Amino acid sequence: MSVLADPRLRRAALVAAVVLALDQGTKALVQRTMRLHQSIRVTSFFDLTYLRNPGAAFSLFRDAPATIRLPLFLLVTVVVSAALVSYLRSTPVERTWTVVALGAILGGALGNLVCRVRYGEVVDFVYLHWGEWYWPAFNVADSAISVGAVVLLLASFRRGD
Repeated sequence: MSVLADPRLRRAALVAAVVLALDQGTKALVQRTMRLHQSIRVTSFFDLTYLRNPGAAFSLFRDAPATIRLPLFLLVTVVVSAALVSYLRSTPVERTWTVVALGAILGGALGNLVCRVRYGEVVDFVYLHWGEWYWPAFNVADSAISVGAVVLLLASFRRGD
């Protein structure tokens, strides 16, 4: 039986593919049209700012040597992706939102993995701020992971989604 014969895997793979395409497309657009560290004000609280993050979320481990940081991040991504697929296979077919959330998280993880393999760091460009408060820059992959995690959490409180 084909892996994609399973409707859960097929749905999650579709969501992951859409997230991956949007993530890589937006990152390519930013790299083609902006200079590194260039910032474009979009609204009073949102800038497009082309940055590269060698670290993990919130720039954790950014100062660790690349010889340690990159293999560690790649290993973590592969292990987490395998765990997501395993969880997905055990998820009841009728738990649509759980399947979609897992697909979004997987697509986001793969989007950042592509950057790490290609550049050794992740391209970020969404920069939110309010007054003197600034949120670390992020990208479509990071957004998909975050939204997927919130949906997964909310879905866990429901008997069926």
